[in-house]
Amino acid sequence: MAMSKGFKVLEKSSPPSPYSIILQHRNKDTALLFESQAVVSLSSQETETLRKQYHKVADAYGCLGVLQLNSGESCLLYLVLITGCSSVGKVGDLEVFKITQTQFLPLFYQSQGDDKVSEVRKLINSGTFYFSWYSGKNNDNLFDLTLCAQRKSKGANPDNRFFWNRTLYIHLIRYGIDCDEWLTRAMCGSVEIRTIYVGHRQARAVLVSRLSCERAGTRFNVRGCNDDGNVANFVETEQAVYIDDSVASYIQTRGSVPLFWEQPGIQVGSHKVKMSRGYDASTSACERHFAQLKRNYGSVIVVNLLGSNMIGGSEGEATLSNAFQKHINESPHSDVLQIVFDYHQEVRATSQEIALSKFKQNIEKYYDEIGIFSAKGSDIYNIQKGVIRTNCLDCLDRTNSIQTFIGLEMLAVQLMLLQCLDKKQNVNRFEEVYKQMWVNNGNEISKIYAGTGAIQGGSKLIDGARSAARTIQNNLLDNSKQEAIDILLLGSTLNSELADRTRILLPSNILHTSTAILREMCRRTNEFTQPSTLRITIGTYNVNGGKHFRSLAYKDVSLSDWLLDCPNSSLVNTVNLKDHPSDIFAIGFEEIVDLNASNIMAASTDNAKAWSEELEKVLGRDASYTLLSSHQLVGVCLFIFVRKDLIPHIRDVALDSVKTGLGGATGNKGAVGIRMVIYGTSLCFVCAHFAAGQSQVTERNADYTEITRKIAFPMGRSLYSHDYVFWCGDFNYRIDLDKDEVRLLASQNNLQRLLEQDQLLQQKSQDLVFKNCFEGEITFPPTYKYDLFSDDYDTSEKCRAPAWTDRVLWRSRKYTIDPETTSELSAGKLLHYGRAELKQSDHRPVIAILEIEVLQVSYTKCMEVFYEVVKDLGPPDACIIVQPLQDLNTDESVFDDNVMAAVLQELATFGEVTLVRFIDEHTLSITFREGQNALAAAQKATLSVCTVPLQIFLKSPNWVDIVRTEIGLCTNNTIPLYGEIQSERPLRSAPPTPRKQQPSRPPAPSPTPLVPSRLPAVSPARPPPPRPAPLSPETSKVVGQPPIVSPPADSVPPPSCAPPPPPEPSSPPPLGPPPPVPARQGAPPPLPARPRPTN
Repeated sequence: MAMSKGFKVLEKSSPPSPYSIILQHRNKDTALLFESQAVVSLSSQETETLRKQYHKVADAYGCLGVLQLNSGESCLLYLVLITGCSSVGKVGDLEVFKITQTQFLPLFYQSQGDDKVSEVRKLINSGTFYFSWYSGKNNDNLFDLTLCAQRKSKGANPDNRFFWNRTLYIHLIRYGIDCDEWLTRAMCGSVEIRTIYVGHRQARAVLVSRLSCERAGTRFNVRGCNDDGNVANFVETEQAVYIDDSVASYIQTRGSVPLFWEQPGIQVGSHKVKMSRGYDASTSACERHFAQLKRNYGSVIVVNLLGSNMIGGSEGEATLSNAFQKHINESPHSDVLQIVFDYHQEVRATSQEIALSKFKQNIEKYYDEIGIFSAKGSDIYNIQKGVIRTNCLDCLDRTNSIQTFIGLEMLAVQLMLLQCLDKKQNVNRFEEVYKQMWVNNGNEISKIYAGTGAIQGGSKLIDGARSAARTIQNNLLDNSKQEAIDILLLGSTLNSELADRTRILLPSNILHTSTAILREMCRRTNEFTQPSTLRITIGTYNVNGGKHFRSLAYKDVSLSDWLLDCPNSSLVNTVNLKDHPSDIFAIGFEEIVDLNASNIMAASTDNAKAWSEELEKVLGRDASYTLLSSHQLVGVCLFIFVRKDLIPHIRDVALDSVKTGLGGATGNKGAVGIRMVIYGTSLCFVCAHFAAGQSQVTERNADYTEITRKIAFPMGRSLYSHDYVFWCGDFNYRIDLDKDEVRLLASQNNLQRLLEQDQLLQQKSQDLVFKNCFEGEITFPPTYKYDLFSDDYDTSEKCRAPAWTDRVLWRSRKYTIDPETTSELSAGKLLHYGRAELKQSDHRPVIAILEIEVLQVSYTKCMEVFYEVVKDLGPPDACIIVQPLQDLNTDESVFDDNVMAAVLQELATFGEVTLVRFIDEHTLSITFREGQNALAAAQKATLSVCTVPLQIFLKSPNWVDIVRTEIGLCTNNTIPLYGEIQSERPLRSAPPTPRKQQPSRPPAPSPTPLVPSRLPAVSPARPPPPRPAPLSPETSKVVGQPPIVSPPADSVPPPSCAPPPPPEPSSPPPLGPPPPVPARQGAPPPLPARPRPTN
């Protein structure tokens, strides 16, 4: 049976609200009605009654689900249909199609198109999304689009890592719709299926690359790994050969280097690699990545193709490669085998053929350790016990070459296991086909990540054109594509204040639940969090170009006098830094380089590196600190150091900068920001340098406004959406007095008189800048402007007036919202605010030490509270059933107009009724706006109207299980490739001496060590080896293949944001009677039309 447009979409013809759509399928008796943001299932009789009011608007091959998109406070819904597709090929009864055209039908009245939706449509229509269609009667097909053959043989469910439209299922799941019946799973990647004849038999040559959606994005927007250990451009590629009911399969993986790194700036030609976090800050994420790999695939071999030359253009690659190797060697996963092969250098030194031959000598000895999968029907003969993980910088061109080589090496083994080596022409045919398939595969993966086909080194003209196209794509078009990917994968959890708050506190797999649940979880935060104290030191220092960093003058004064011992120099020291050193240091510098034209265009990072090394040495005196992250904008530079033991609890680190010089065109003035989440609290640090000049108050205010408006972080986070914001820098606010008077008052230490005329305090009191921010009491002399290496204020010709230009302020979100009940610690408790006497610059450094309250989240308790909230808020479908209390022996409906009006009037007291429907003559279905309304109505249980006793009950009494199903879509469900076997099928293997072949079974090969030779010498006339007798389930194992035991879950530190597995459902999701058909909206709604009996 051929694939056809079996779906039909009908739109309500009459314009009055609410908007209504019916989705029908040719082979289904039921239909789906979308109205008032609800979904209900209609019987064929009800559909016929209603369809007179509707007209057809679209035909489709399939439905991907409902996209939920935030728009202010409301959520817009779009029905996503597949309206164009092309067949890729068939394996058994399963046919794979490439999506070429989609239609996004708004489930509301729409006056104009949405740009964000058009970008998502463009993404799905790009030719990299695939779905499968099963035309057989039995679900025993060998092939599954999201599963490799080995996982398929273990009875695994579709893998959520490669299930790209999973969030589009959520809306239908909430209303009890069987998504497997109505929706189609989509996978992003590459699929190619070719038919090759082996004698009289047909073989299917399959090459599938599955792109993970756990850290998806474009080339320069998504690099390295995230805090959960998921890496960019992670692709599982399976090379499989199917003949009849036999299969031989081999998988490889690729993925970005699992450290925190990026390639900032305009990307043209060679791209500079920057480590976005300090070395130790990547440790936890790297360990999590390899723990996941081992769990999912067994043993791991890393093939690292990065450059190794520290001189020249590949210096960044070499730094990244060395850090990667060092992390593996120092981690609990030091048993992971590493093959370091500088691909570019090897090819340049000789040729590609000789380089691959050299690589073969390194890799071939490990083929047996990895293994290969082969099976016939339900009988398994060989299993793959591990995986080769290949990476270069982008995991594109070099990785394509090496994976192609390994794939063709393993092809010979696959053909041998399938007994296809009897003729050399068979082998040649397979090799020719797979060579081209690997080329196509590389192009498809490259299109997804980089926007163009792969650069293969075959044609300089083609490669040059693709390189130019990549530059344009990566710099101009990737941001909109990245946003489209985020909308598709995150849906309603993107870009809202509630989403940002819940992302900090809650496990990632419950972020897609309803807004009502998330709001209630935020309200009950205290029930699953524990407050604790965090000490933070913030410093700012304008170093006047950094020229005197290593000055020998005043060498008895060091940075430790500023950062570690400053409170000791004050008259009253109330800060015990010796026994309780700070947890976080945020140190900002201004004018870290000279603000000349060359630095403004391309600032040197040498000074920043020198300061970073010196700071790490100084801070290490009292405790062990590591650089979390740093960011430089010309002369403004911010360093964040944290105690090493806090690193596993920090996540979502992000950087941003804003230029304010020359109207925002240059970075000689501006700000840098670094944000993070520690435990369950978000922090943001900003270092800024405002406009100079005695009278430029308005310009400084404008700089502040521009920075607060423009500074932004991923997921739509703004500056003041954080729990705490800390400002430091040279704000350049002066004192509105004559400079001689300022000098006199400063010499008399009359600070009170000076502070009365301080521009920053004056502007702040008018709420023009730093609204709701705190600053400590200033008890130290003005910090600007001094003669170098002197205690004298400026004696130059300009003779600038002293001023407190260097300041530290902070803001507490909790205090801003509710100042009455916020404790001193929650607002930020100041322990010390002062300056140090370092004289290498014309400014004096300033320091503030604070204690704040952070929330530690108990995820076990969080899930307990979550399910309590789910129970309290009632069913997501908000639907009740109303029936007569006693069975009636009459065909006439008990719900006449009077009864209906009375029922609706009575139920309106519980909440707004949105949909009313007759299931039959004696059964009424009513949908409320909120689940709590339905729960309250159902608790009433009985109702008597017009002398008719009625019973009320929920349509979905097991709604908690429906929510569990919803959560399951967003939870990792990957079954280990090797190790724990969940299937009851016995695993077959050949014993050392062949047993007598059973006559009822066809011959099969005994497992043979995987030989590196491309063409194993096998005589065509040689009879096949005897098939081994089946092993009992108890003794089922592969001889000579000890199982790889994954480390216990408790031994691997879980991500701080990773949830515990959801509780097991007590019963499967409801598949009960179809939900009710809605009528029109109202309070109470008009009486629905009853279906007429068909003759």
